[in-house]
Amino acid sequence: MGELTEKIKGNTNEAIGKAKQESGNPQTRQEGREQEAKGDAQQLKGEVEGKLGNDI
Repeated sequence: MGELTEKIKGNTNEAIGKAKQESGNPQTRQEGREQEAKGDAQQLKGEVEGKLGNDI
């Protein structure tokens, strides 16, 4: 179950981050890049959990 949850969180953060990067505000664009990176990390965590099982 953790795998799916992390992947969903990752997808959400990636989508919001990409949307923020379209802003005209430099600070919001930076927040978007950071949020997208967080989403990438959550996706990776979900993949690792999936391969290792929920034993971690």
